[in-house]
Amino acid sequence: MARISSIARALILAAFLPLAAAAQSQTAVFSGGCFWGVDAVFKHVKGVTKVVSGYSGGEASTAHYDIVSEGTTGHAESVEVTFDPSKVTYETLLKVFFSVAHDPTELNFQGPDHGTQYRSVIWYANADQQKAAQAAIADLTQKKVYKQAIVTQVVPLKKFYPAEDYHQNYLAQHMTQPYIVYNDIPKVENLKAKYPELYRQ
Repeated sequence: MARISSIARALILAAFLPLAAAAQSQTAVFSGGCFWGVDAVFKHVKGVTKVVSGYSGGEASTAHYDIVSEGTTGHAESVEVTFDPSKVTYETLLKVFFSVAHDPTELNFQGPDHGTQYRSVIWYANADQQKAAQAAIADLTQKKVYKQAIVTQVVPLKKFYPAEDYHQNYLAQHMTQPYIVYNDIPKVENLKAKYPELYRQ
């Protein structure tokens, strides 16, 4: 009887392990210009387990690259970052977002890319994320880290729509593309130089 009970306990434990692992994961959604570079930066952050490029802010029917590129859908190119909060905090992800992934003072553009689809947004999933995002902006503003005002929007996340397959992990598959070489690889190099304790190969 004890043996059967032991096996049953093992089976129950095995069934709940994936649920426990899932419970430890959290997600954060950011928009900071073209999603290729933002995606690549977060993929190199320790504690991040998955990054998906996609769209937020508009409807499902318009969550397609060709339509989003028109700048009239309400969508912004975004990344969904799945992370283990025991290894990297949401606040640390915010630090990377503001100081490495993009320039939060550029209104409706990033570098060569112009339009509302390239705006700076933190899409919060809950009140804790909202408070953390607002606190980070207030702190950066108070410390006058940037000469210009931070224009990042802090907006509730309604839905994240994954982008087309060819946009996923784009930088790693197009390392010699001029746009990537000039705009995005420097961001990854900056992460490694600025936060070596966070960087992973």
